[in-house]
Amino acid sequence: MTELSDYKPAEDEAEKASGSYLMSMMAMAVGIALPIVNLIATLIFFIGNRRSTYFVRWHCTQALISQLSMLPVNSVVVGWSLSILLTDRMVTNAFVAYVMVAAVLNSMELVMTVRSAIRTRRGEHVSWYFYGPLTDKLCPPPHA
Repeated sequence: MTELSDYKPAEDEAEKASGSYLMSMMAMAVGIALPIVNLIATLIFFIGNRRSTYFVRWHCTQALISQLSMLPVNSVVVGWSLSILLTDRMVTNAFVAYVMVAAVLNSMELVMTVRSAIRTRRGEHVSWYFYGPLTDKLCPPPHA
């Protein structure tokens, strides 16, 4: 468990931390067909805040990790879809199943992103199930 659980961030910290999640959502709307857009937007926000407070850096890191994990899933959907559209390949059950799984994963990520943006804006610390412990490892507290 990270020590951010009891930390009360300043107003600007909460806004920046929330912005890390909002950035990936805005990029998703713009670059739905190009998954790399989401990652680049989140990476730019991460780089711009890498010297910010620990609360902001931690949440920027968690948002970046979530985008990194979704990139391969979404890239396969785009690549596979293009191969069907541009060649004589047929839509298969495997393709439909993969798109359905990707849609569920993207929906879960979207819900978690919205939830995290709202809660961090209120100054609450939000640690995702898998990404939180990984973020703790990649973004240790300043005194560690």
